[in-house]
Amino acid sequence: MKYLCQVWFDGSMLDTMTKEEKHRLDSDSLGYDRDLMASGHMIHAEALQSPSSAVTVRVRNGETAVTDGPFIETKEYLGGFILIDAKDLNDAIRVAAGIPLAKLGSIEVRPIHSFGSDL
Repeated sequence: MKYLCQVWFDGSMLDTMTKEEKHRLDSDSLGYDRDLMASGHMIHAEALQSPSSAVTVRVRNGETAVTDGPFIETKEYLGGFILIDAKDLNDAIRVAAGIPLAKLGSIEVRPIHSFGSDL
């Protein structure tokens, strides 16, 4: 079964880290990605740019509106994701708990919805 592990954290925490701490976090994260690939759990992972680079798109009554930034102002933002293959939710939770940024933020684990082939 596929699960999306959304990595949420307060980006200001990164601003307070030393260069060495940031390097260790990056190294630990890339190392964990390699471990997930070796174990067969990894499908795909990406880090996202900061919310300041985002735009929000809404369509209402046929009109498209585009605004700068995220939809909601919040301290924590989606910083990246890992799409994994896990045998069940418990396995997905175990994988999510190993993500290095889980120590600084939170990991939302959500099963991927499969649409039937009858569509």
